Amino acid sequence: MGWKAAQKLIHHWKVLRGDNVVIIRGKDRGETGTVKRVIRSQNRVIVEGKNLVKKHIKQGQGHEGGIFSVEAPLHVSNVQVIDPATGKPCKVGIKYLEDGSKVRVSRGIGASGSIIPRPEILKIRSTPRPTTLGPKDTPMEFVLEKTYDAKTGENAYYKIKTV
Repeated sequence: MGWKAAQKLIHHWKVLRGDNVVIIRGKDRGETGTVKRVIRSQNRVIVEGKNLVKKHIKQGQGHEGGIFSVEAPLHVSNVQVIDPATGKPCKVGIKYLEDGSKVRVSRGIGASGSIIPRPEILKIRSTPRPTTLGPKDTPMEFVLEKTYDAKTGENAYYKIKTV
């Protein structure tokens, strides 16, 4: 990617994986679907079951060849998030509540201004956290070791090493 294309990348994404969106441009215009994947390096999203194209796949080891329908990416400017209150496409804005939490709200002409909840699928990790210690992980006895004494203000770890 050249520097000119890198300048046009979206820095603050408003469309998230799992959002309900309506397609506003292209052959599937007016249809709604769920965002399956967000490709931030290309400013594109893949909507589940929409923008299908035929793909010719050659036969290989372990899979059969043929012509398959797959979802092609759409540019993020060609989709809009659906307002949960009205069910119409809207722009997405950000608002801070009284308790300081940041929420997404619907904006634009005819928008209700209601809160757009974050999709539940974002809470599920795509790769689970490792449960076993790896070679670069710090052992628990070193993690729980007291290295600073607040009362005296001395570094207990340094004191042990010098004695």
